Amino acid sequence: MEASQEDLQNAKIPLGYRDFCAHLLVPLNACRRKELYLPWKCEHERHAYEKCEYLEYKRRLKHVKGSH
Repeated sequence: MEASQEDLQNAKIPLGYRDFCAHLLVPLNACRRKELYLPWKCEHERHAYEKCEYLEYKRRLKHVKGSH
């Protein structure tokens, strides 16, 4: 699933966070605002976003190592 630039702009996602996993950041930030940033809330959304970021990091490393 991808988020359009318009969706990201409406959700006020900074340009630095508009990467492959930005579609998961939109509902995470909405949940955070709804739950007043309580750390034990929105665990599922946070885990999904962090896992996506980790897998994307591993993909980039594999790409860099493969190009040498």
